[in-house]
Amino acid sequence: MIRQDCAPGQGDGAHSSGPVLSVPTNVGGASFRVRGLAVETSARPARAPTLLVVSDSPEPFHVVVTALEPVADGVLGLVLEHPSGAALPGWEPGAHVDLHLPDGLVRQYSLCGDVADTARWRVGVLREPASRGGSAWLHEQLRVGEKLLVSAPRNNFPLVDAAGYVFVAGGIGVTPLLPMIAAVHAAGRPWTLAYGGRSRASMAFVDVLAHHGDRVRLTAHDTDGLIDLDTLLGTPREGVAVYCCGPEPLLDAVESRCAAWPAGALHVERFAPKTGALDGARASFEVELAGSGVTVTVGADESIADAVEAAGIDVVSSCREGTCGTCETTVLDGTPDHRDSYLTEDEQAAGDVMMICCSRSCGPRLVLDL
Repeated sequence: MIRQDCAPGQGDGAHSSGPVLSVPTNVGGASFRVRGLAVETSARPARAPTLLVVSDSPEPFHVVVTALEPVADGVLGLVLEHPSGAALPGWEPGAHVDLHLPDGLVRQYSLCGDVADTARWRVGVLREPASRGGSAWLHEQLRVGEKLLVSAPRNNFPLVDAAGYVFVAGGIGVTPLLPMIAAVHAAGRPWTLAYGGRSRASMAFVDVLAHHGDRVRLTAHDTDGLIDLDTLLGTPREGVAVYCCGPEPLLDAVESRCAAWPAGALHVERFAPKTGALDGARASFEVELAGSGVTVTVGADESIADAVEAAGIDVVSSCREGTCGTCETTVLDGTPDHRDSYLTEDEQAAGDVMMICCSRSCGPRLVLDL
């Protein structure tokens, strides 16, 4: 669900090395980094941290839920803080965290609060009608004061430096865009947001956006129809970055309108696989797990993750359809048959990592770093 998917030549936050500038933190303020864009922003006073949580630690840690806030019909806002009052790991616009829920569920949610606020994180959770247990549990069972296990922030949807920005949000897809808007607004860059939802009542965080005036265009589908993408994106603009997050029909429409834009202009984040991404022939093959010395056979009707788990080896995964990146695994030998919607075209062509929840092998054998 958490991903930058852009034109060839644009990598993601974990694999690319675009320029990053930093600004020293002043007393009473904080700084954060964007690729090529430095912004200093004031933060409201926060209690002094008593412990530093290492932001790049691979180990999950506990946070406590300090507030539950309905922010729209079917959308719950969570405020998370460290139980000891410590400063939480730093993050950049576009980042997300994994929430480890009961029964082993792991779900990804975009951080949508103030980047400079090290005392608390905010996420927005849409109640999914076909929930497999994640959003339903958070909406129905979670209470203030409970602890949740979380990962340190990861960013696969980073904000790049540009002369201007066009943001397009559909429903809960507005959440990763909110910190981006705050960053580019503070930097004085021109931007607009086209934000669509089923109804005005279903559109989260409109109060946060209200003070931006006509930079923000709200489109409630039940009264206004669909976002006018032809007007918004019909004319390619050099140096302008387009960021889109939302349901698949919106992403498809935006990708179609941006086909004539300069390479690398469009950045999208998906909630579901690309149409047809999971299709294709399915044959059995072997996978050697280099770290454990085990070789497993992956049947035609199972995933690599399924076969590895059946062999008694733990695999961390979440979406099981190649959109979240949780199960990314290093390929030591062999050629992956990529069926994910997470890696860029360049990353898939490199063949050094794969999503084992959905991707397969082009040959009879793969060697993985497991």
